[in-house]
Amino acid sequence: MDPVRTARPDDLAILPDVERAADTMFASLGIGPLPDPCTVSELHEALVVLVVGDPAVGFARIDPVAGGAHLEQLSVHPDAGQQGRGRELLRASVQWAKDHDYPELTLATYRDIMWNGPFYASEGFVEAGSPDEWWEARGHGPEEPVMGRFGARVVMRCSW
Repeated sequence: MDPVRTARPDDLAILPDVERAADTMFASLGIGPLPDPCTVSELHEALVVLVVGDPAVGFARIDPVAGGAHLEQLSVHPDAGQQGRGRELLRASVQWAKDHDYPELTLATYRDIMWNGPFYASEGFVEAGSPDEWWEARGHGPEEPVMGRFGARVVMRCSW
């Protein structure tokens, strides 16, 4: 398997398509349509974007939120899925946050979808409340309403 690395400028242009393809996995659960994928501009504003593959077939985007590190997106193209790439990206994201002196890494996800809440819990993430309350406590508006229409959403965090 390819190692996880920091995204290069030429990687960023293909990552919205990776996210769009990854989002199709939710359709089998009746979830969708989801919000549009990230933009290249949003990727440039991230604290870091980590990728796996060359060309990239998966990525993790960590954004700054109220002085913390927040895993805004973790996507692996379905053609490259089920091979441990998502787990490697998640582990690399946690390590990046540790290496950059963040006390935790947070994320928002579906609590009951196997490749969401249970997956993150298997890597040491614990529930930390509802997304809307979490975002509002950090001076942001609530999560996009479409996200909550498809199941229970939670914020999870991994602390060290």
